[in-house]
Amino acid sequence: MPGSPVRGSKTGKPIMALFDLLGRNWSMGVLWILCTVGPLTFRGLQEQCEGISPTVLNMRLKEMRQADFITHTSDGYVVTAMGLELFAFLEPLGYWSLEWAEHLEKLNKELKEA
Repeated sequence: MPGSPVRGSKTGKPIMALFDLLGRNWSMGVLWILCTVGPLTFRGLQEQCEGISPTVLNMRLKEMRQADFITHTSDGYVVTAMGLELFAFLEPLGYWSLEWAEHLEKLNKELKEA
């Protein structure tokens, strides 16, 4: 949480607290899946997360709820307005990462041919 020491910041600067949270195993994956798939139960989210352990999923859900990025409703876990706003910043990085992967693939192919 901002204001508490996190990786990279003893004072817990908000940007460092955000990067610390998003850098944890499955944090961005959980947010991404809920934003793109929609509300999911715990079991449904676990299935979408390709083998995440129940313990890790529970931890991430708790942390993401505390950060007000997701909440739990009668439909399951859903993204909050704050989580959707964050996703709006992350989604372009997802598209950029596809271009980056293609670039690296071409570069590696060129290096092998040289």
